[in-house]
Amino acid sequence: MQDAKEEVRARLNIEDVIGEYVQLKRAGRNFKGLSPFSGEKTPSFIVSPDKHIWHDFSSGKGGDIFSFVMEVEGMDFRQALELLARRSGVDLSMYQGSGSQELARHKKRLFMVSDLAAVYYQKSLLSNPRAQEYIFKKRGMNKAVVQDFRIGYAPDSGDALTGFLKKKGYSEKELKDAGLINRYGGDLFRGRMMVPLMDGSGQVIGFTGRIITDDPSAPKYLNTPQTLLYDKSRHVFGLSQAKDAIRKADYAVVVEGNLDVVSSHQAGIKQVVASAGTAMTEHHLRALSRLSDHVRLAFDGDKAGLAATERSIPIGQTVGVDLSIISLPKDMKDPDELIQQDPKLWERAINSSEPVVDWVIAQFAHREDLESAAGKRAFTSAALSVIKSLADPVEQDHYMSIIAKMVDSTRGAISKKLQSESTSDQKQLKNVRQTVEKAERSHDRNQDTLLAIALIDTRVQKLFEGIDIEIFQNEDRRAVAKYITEHAGKEVSIMPSSLQQYEKYVTMLLLHPDVDNVAWNSDNRIASATDKLSLLQANFKKTNTKEKLLQQEALAREKGDDSKADEYLRQLNQLIKGEK
Repeated sequence: MQDAKEEVRARLNIEDVIGEYVQLKRAGRNFKGLSPFSGEKTPSFIVSPDKHIWHDFSSGKGGDIFSFVMEVEGMDFRQALELLARRSGVDLSMYQGSGSQELARHKKRLFMVSDLAAVYYQKSLLSNPRAQEYIFKKRGMNKAVVQDFRIGYAPDSGDALTGFLKKKGYSEKELKDAGLINRYGGDLFRGRMMVPLMDGSGQVIGFTGRIITDDPSAPKYLNTPQTLLYDKSRHVFGLSQAKDAIRKADYAVVVEGNLDVVSSHQAGIKQVVASAGTAMTEHHLRALSRLSDHVRLAFDGDKAGLAATERSIPIGQTVGVDLSIISLPKDMKDPDELIQQDPKLWERAINSSEPVVDWVIAQFAHREDLESAAGKRAFTSAALSVIKSLADPVEQDHYMSIIAKMVDSTRGAISKKLQSESTSDQKQLKNVRQTVEKAERSHDRNQDTLLAIALIDTRVQKLFEGIDIEIFQNEDRRAVAKYITEHAGKEVSIMPSSLQQYEKYVTMLLLHPDVDNVAWNSDNRIASATDKLSLLQANFKKTNTKEKLLQQEALAREKGDDSKADEYLRQLNQLIKGEK
């Protein structure tokens, strides 16, 4: 079930699941909230979306998305897996018994048949003058971009591709599962320019087909349906071709249409991708955030485009990317049309992008009459619905001042309205069915902080060379210390497999709040770690000395040597007094 577990984990955001039980607020790259397991008043419950883990410092509990559901719902692992699988749409039956290996083989075959279909469409383009006329002359594409995006042509016959692929040994079920045939068993795509959809590594996972005739009865675009390989809510079109340019430019441009991407790449502006005609999702932005923290959106400026932009703001806040908006000239319907007129105009539009919140507020202002009370009420309600999604209070304050000036109101009135609307929007949290007792363990935070720092700082790891791991209290601390000594020079950001049995403790270390403490900042870490290790070694030595003196005193008593026993007690008392 490991494959099923990882598939469920990949499809769900841990902060969304936990957020149904705990009121979470962003704290840097993490989220923080009050423990659902205790009556704490200061938030110590931490969730890390990046590491996909959580830890409750008040109870000592922690782990992944499955362990959380097990705790709050009182479930065993299988029940938690089934609950989360239903939520994520994962069919667990595909992962039972030999099903997991069979699924891997099936996916491999689907990748192969999809790639072969792309090759077939490319060859079909070479032999069809009408398709070449449309692609190279009417659309104005050059050979380089056609080759880069593997653009081809689907013949207008009923089963040309199907017959070709079956001769290559692929079954009808495989063709159906790859999204290549229709319900009658014939070709899904006919008489269309074919644009392969690729994953981030460049593997073909589906297709977009654009009709090349003026047939009003046929849809202009036809896309691969949802398959085992293709999920439109996750797919970023052009990512494999754009990722190097995004890293270099340190921003990504997101457009709506796939052919907008192709046109932009041909114009030499390659940091451009598309959401493939679907609403922007967290999966889209997370994929881009791995390349850059800056994303510029080029959506339509109509009401639907405004709504899509507004929806993207909280998503951007969750992912931690900086969003801005690209505005096209009013007489241009999309980037492709602008590029056809002059690529420099598209480049100028990209460089003139403005922060997403500024753009949205301006759009709301144009929509309402700011001279009337009703218009001011409608505008401030719409604008504040965006402002309250911002995580940074300073940023919220900035925009509240702007809104107050726009409606000729006071900053206090706007703040009061925001507070009122935020309170009314407070969501109802699910009940936690099971409470847990506080963890019983030795709470020497210095040891925990030292180990947490050592996991992420290779300089501190070097200080562990040659130390006796027995200086650390508890088995879990000693296990982590041993791991650090054996893997020095390697930062740890995810749970090492060899420490899986200590998962809850390691999770706590990976989310430890003291790593941001001034005493442990980058400049002070070596000195602080050296001091803490020296103290641990000294305390360990004293403890061993005290135990040895007690043993020697008892042995002397047994032998009847009271004077020597008294000497051992005197030494022990001096040692204890010195500690005090």
